[in-house]
Amino acid sequence: MNTFEKIYEQVRRIPRGKVATYGQIAALAGNPHWSQIVGYALHGNPEPGVIPCHRVVNRFGKTAAAFAFGSGNRQRQLLEQEGITFTPDGTVDLARHLWNGE
Repeated sequence: MNTFEKIYEQVRRIPRGKVATYGQIAALAGNPHWSQIVGYALHGNPEPGVIPCHRVVNRFGKTAAAFAFGSGNRQRQLLEQEGITFTPDGTVDLARHLWNGE
């Protein structure tokens, strides 16, 4: 299994209504230093309807830039449809929605 496949395998595990961070996915995929590689892998998601890359946020709960999902707030919209809530500063409420990896 190559690096991207390991990353996609972990992202598929994130349940609806939860998010994971790039660093968390990197560690689960085998190397905690792969955070940036996680971003590259998700940007090239080969199965957008199957690999829920919208459930991956940065360590502060910030969503990705608009180009990654096709429009300004698309990632936020997808997360809100799953019941994810945001704090007043516009970041995901990680205290409520951060996946524990299990």
